[in-house]
Amino acid sequence: MNSKIQRRGIKPKFSFSQILSLSMGFMGIQFGYALQNANASRILQTFGANIEQLSWFWLAAPITGMIIQPIIGHYSDHTWTRFGRRRPYFLAGAILASIALVLMPNAGVFASVLPAMFIGAGFLMIMDASFNVAMEPFRALVADMLPVDQSTLGFSIQTFLIGIGAVMGSWLPYVLAEWFGISKAALHGGIPDNVVFSFYIGAAVMIATILWTVFTTKEYSPEEMASFSPNAEPAEKEIIRFSDIFRDIMAMPKTMKQLGLVQFFTWIALFGMWVFTTPAVAQHVYGLAVTDVKSPLYQDAGNWVGIIFGVYNAVAMVYALFLPTVAHFVGRKLTHCLSLTAGSVGLLSIYFVSNPTTLIFSMIGVGMAWGSILSMPYAILAPALPVRKMGIYMGIFNIFITMPQIVNGLFGGMIVKRLFGSQAIYALIMSGCFLLIAAICILWVDDKQNSKSAI
Repeated sequence: MNSKIQRRGIKPKFSFSQILSLSMGFMGIQFGYALQNANASRILQTFGANIEQLSWFWLAAPITGMIIQPIIGHYSDHTWTRFGRRRPYFLAGAILASIALVLMPNAGVFASVLPAMFIGAGFLMIMDASFNVAMEPFRALVADMLPVDQSTLGFSIQTFLIGIGAVMGSWLPYVLAEWFGISKAALHGGIPDNVVFSFYIGAAVMIATILWTVFTTKEYSPEEMASFSPNAEPAEKEIIRFSDIFRDIMAMPKTMKQLGLVQFFTWIALFGMWVFTTPAVAQHVYGLAVTDVKSPLYQDAGNWVGIIFGVYNAVAMVYALFLPTVAHFVGRKLTHCLSLTAGSVGLLSIYFVSNPTTLIFSMIGVGMAWGSILSMPYAILAPALPVRKMGIYMGIFNIFITMPQIVNGLFGGMIVKRLFGSQAIYALIMSGCFLLIAAICILWVDDKQNSKSAI
């Protein structure tokens, strides 16, 4: 490391290929996450969950994330091993998530112990906990390694790789069935082979990409990190106290609090979309009844939802590459506002769709929102955070993501069943309205680096 650069408190710039390697593991995490998002609802419905229960089972994701990410962030801030401080965490998370990916579609094997529905929900919880262990350190790693003027670029490239992983994960069941002839039939009430093999492949991809980042990225030592902070004190051994997490929550920066409101409406919308898109498309577009969850046409609807989820992730992947340029001209807040508005329009338009192919156009707007959601809030947040508390605050920030999902999970299913007569399309309409509210809220956020140079 160049000592002259360190004395000036400036992090060296990364090349495009170095930033790609830095976030390569996130592509694998998102591969597995996309498989879960597109297929968990139909897996649980196949095992016996009804539409009201779906959102309850999906509560595993935000609850585990809310608990685990701040803890992982706090301890990764104060951990240093010969493998680094972030890398041990996302490697352990990837291994556990891969095991859960293999086990979840095989939950029926354990039916002699508990109903398959509860075994599947248990593996979903383990999978989500593991994803959360892996994801938070990756966010912090980008903020750790990149100089401020590359932060938006870094998170945009991370979003690009997330998009690649999500497209592959979302499309894989359809590709295995339609291109390679692997059975998509739910024989004997079980999970179709194309879904099972997709989860196996997802586990392998996750491990491979995480190892790529582990072996190609060298983290800065605590002393080097301290030298990059203008007001840094000499690095010293710190006593790790769990109570520090609560102290840091009370002292969170103003920008983070303002972004919290934006994140609340954003993620209550996304949770509704992930949980209810499959039943909404099956009912509203394919014309199926609520009870047709094991029919071949329902499996077709589920496979097509994987395709359109891949579409919005593909749009996000490409759109993310243009975000730094757009933010350069109009600012990060307006960029995020326009993107969220596009997502709102996309979700609301599904109500007027009767042809499955037309859903692709709806997903273009959703993809623009998703691309911005994965990068802009973090690009706005990172410059407002203390350098030595990057991990804990990235973890705390996840509370603003998980809490709205918990709210939706507790009440979303009941609202759909009792207020909307189990017509899941209205959950997507609510999600579209929530995204529009988030788009308005972002305009009041204080962006510390909202200049044309901070891209």
